[in-house]
Amino acid sequence: MSGNILWKFLLTAAIVFWCIASITPLKDHPFEDYIVDQATAETTEFADIIIRAEARVEAGEAKTLFVALRDMGVDEGIDYAKFFPQINLKDVANQKKRNDILLKHLLSSAQSNLRLGLDLKGGVGVTLKIDEESLGQVSAFEQADQLQDAIEILASRLDGNGVAEPIIRPVGDDAIEIQIAGLSTKDNPEVLEDLKKPARLEFRRVHPTLTPDTTPANRYPVGYEVLTEDIEDRKTGEVYERRMFIKLIPEATGEIVEDAFASQTQTGGFQINLVMTNEGSDVFRAVTGKMIGEPLAIVLDGKLYSAPTIQAELSKNAQITGNYSQREALDLANVLNNPLSVELRVDQMYEVQPTLAEEARDSSIRAAQWGAILVIGFMIIYYMVGGLVGVTSSIVNVIIVLGVLASLGATLTLPGVAALVLTLGMGVDANILIFERIREELKSGKSIKNATTGAFQKVTSTIVDANVTTLITAAILIWLGTGPVKGFGVTLAIGICASIFCALVVTRFVVDFLVHRMGVSKVLGLDIFPTRKIDFFKFRKPAFIASWLIVLAGVVSVVIHHDNILGKDFTGGDEITVSYDQQLKLSEIMQVVEDRELGDVTPIYQSLIGQNEEILKIQTSFDQARPVLEELQAAFPDANLKETGITQIGASVSKNIQWNALWSVLAALGGILLYVALRFEVGYGIGAVVATVHDVLMTIGIFVICGELGIFVSGQFTAPMLAAILMIVGYSINDTIVAFDRIREELELNPGTDLRTIINLAISRVFSRTLLTSITTLLAATSLYIFGAGVITDFSFVFIIGILTGTFSSIFIASPVFFWWHKGDRRHVEERQLTPKRYEWESSKEDAAE
Repeated sequence: MSGNILWKFLLTAAIVFWCIASITPLKDHPFEDYIVDQATAETTEFADIIIRAEARVEAGEAKTLFVALRDMGVDEGIDYAKFFPQINLKDVANQKKRNDILLKHLLSSAQSNLRLGLDLKGGVGVTLKIDEESLGQVSAFEQADQLQDAIEILASRLDGNGVAEPIIRPVGDDAIEIQIAGLSTKDNPEVLEDLKKPARLEFRRVHPTLTPDTTPANRYPVGYEVLTEDIEDRKTGEVYERRMFIKLIPEATGEIVEDAFASQTQTGGFQINLVMTNEGSDVFRAVTGKMIGEPLAIVLDGKLYSAPTIQAELSKNAQITGNYSQREALDLANVLNNPLSVELRVDQMYEVQPTLAEEARDSSIRAAQWGAILVIGFMIIYYMVGGLVGVTSSIVNVIIVLGVLASLGATLTLPGVAALVLTLGMGVDANILIFERIREELKSGKSIKNATTGAFQKVTSTIVDANVTTLITAAILIWLGTGPVKGFGVTLAIGICASIFCALVVTRFVVDFLVHRMGVSKVLGLDIFPTRKIDFFKFRKPAFIASWLIVLAGVVSVVIHHDNILGKDFTGGDEITVSYDQQLKLSEIMQVVEDRELGDVTPIYQSLIGQNEEILKIQTSFDQARPVLEELQAAFPDANLKETGITQIGASVSKNIQWNALWSVLAALGGILLYVALRFEVGYGIGAVVATVHDVLMTIGIFVICGELGIFVSGQFTAPMLAAILMIVGYSINDTIVAFDRIREELELNPGTDLRTIINLAISRVFSRTLLTSITTLLAATSLYIFGAGVITDFSFVFIIGILTGTFSSIFIASPVFFWWHKGDRRHVEERQLTPKRYEWESSKEDAAE
């Protein structure tokens, strides 16, 4: 036992340490302070360099300290590596490249790994316009199609895992707006430089005999252009140029490439490896087969990267070599995996202020704090020592989730903070399951040591089954999903794995340590919900009918009001630019919006780079921008609000993402049905899927009905609502599987009992767990609803309804469907299991018959 406790403690400590290291620093450090603190050698000389760099910024010779230091390194030949001996850059011989890598590393290290979202901190934005010359003569339909393709490609470049949460949407019919949280051009104005690269990859022939250096200008070969390759001497770091005649018409393009990834070379540098498609392999084999002994130029966006000599016929793989740092190689591979079909140019670049009013941010964060306090307080009061164990395990759960998200470059928005509080509430679920099982074992007369051992043995399969079904949902969302849908799948998968680990490792080793090592004899506290035999099935028909009538009413309401329930995140809208004499607080604007019921309105302050002036942009539903402005002009006459421009903005959650979410959920339901059918039996799977569909439809229906009645919520779906609904899917499945696992257990323990009695008995025995889990999660969600503001109110209301419907459906939907599927006959269940249950008395009868 001591050995088990020790390895679990060491494993937990190692994981928590790594996660905390990933999260820190919690806040961004000012670059000018951080870089001085990190300099450990020749600090006096470096301090003088900083003073001179700051003088450059004040004189307007450089925009930022980062740029000033970079330029001084080139102008004065300064090698910054000598001031930072703790950062190993010995393998980078070129001084300019070494300085660039070092400064970018220090800038990145000064920033928090877990970025705050646009709603909490703001960020940087850019408007990219399609270059008309690269577009050529195309129809309006083709241009719209290319614009949408560009949006999807940029989303893949910026947010491959779906957790960074950038805003990417069309503006008009020829531009794309991108807003990225947590970045600032104040430190590095080139932060978005790679976004507009089209990544046109071409494989071209090099002229076999002529070179520009030895050929007169009037004798240049027709059909070739002069391109220059930068070659770095690995020993001295000096860079020299090699000019070549490169054929204009490529032998092959990037369309033959299936995948690109970075790897380290034998000399310590980095290269980009290319893997060809099946068709591309044939093309590449034909190209290289006829060029053995000749150089093949690899050209990206008109720049010659390398021209290796073909030594043998190639088909599946190729490499781009050059003077790359690891970060440069990774970025180039990412761009190559997401090439643009059109060129983009920067139209505007600006800083984005937080989109949520300060008062709303503060109240919502306080709501999250109160939610966490209520969950922790309830667990400690109800379970006492066990509550402390459960809370400790849940806090470790949250740390693990944050640590892994930080390592993936995730962005934490206010709905994300709310989701973490709900995760805390849901995270105690497995602990409640464990503690209630310990209570059962104690009531059966076992000692505390035997009770804890027996409880963990019996509850492990329940916890694994409940979480694996949700993990299937997460896996399918990652596999089929894009953008925020994929991001939610990633977050959900991390949360599930963390939950299983914390329940079966963290809680286990703490309980074992207390009971077996410290001799604690009482782990549990109150017992307000003792097991009672309740005939739940007596109410199944009226409950079933009433709930589906509510679902039907909700579906009808959605159909009738479908034009009004989707916010501008889903439909797009208008964006009006407003000048002013007196700057208004966002909270003042939103107060007018709420008082006069102006609908889905988002005011944002933006400051254009290079201009000391902020502009106000107001985003509304279509055709509502000017009416909203008129209301604001009437409310604030002294502000002198005037329209300076208006344009249409596209949806930040595109139709593609919406359909993608729907198909992903349907596929997830199919996966759940298959898993439960294999792990349990088909009837269980049917019950779980029907209950989940019921919960989602009822939650959406009630949300829309309340919105139309003007009570509790807005009734409009915004981007965070998508995550809330997906969370309900996970919660519903988890609740149902716990009930089904107990039904399966009771069937084995009570071979002579009819199916109806078995189901009632199982539900009665998990009822206290169901209530306690619902209470803890409701405490968190209700706190968010009461004290939160804006989208948090809608987000938490949706989850409150989801909790209630999930609790209801596991009793009155899933179980009755399972009962009706098997026509009320337990033999029907046993005959259809993959391994049918055989009892001793059945075997005896068969043996006697023989």
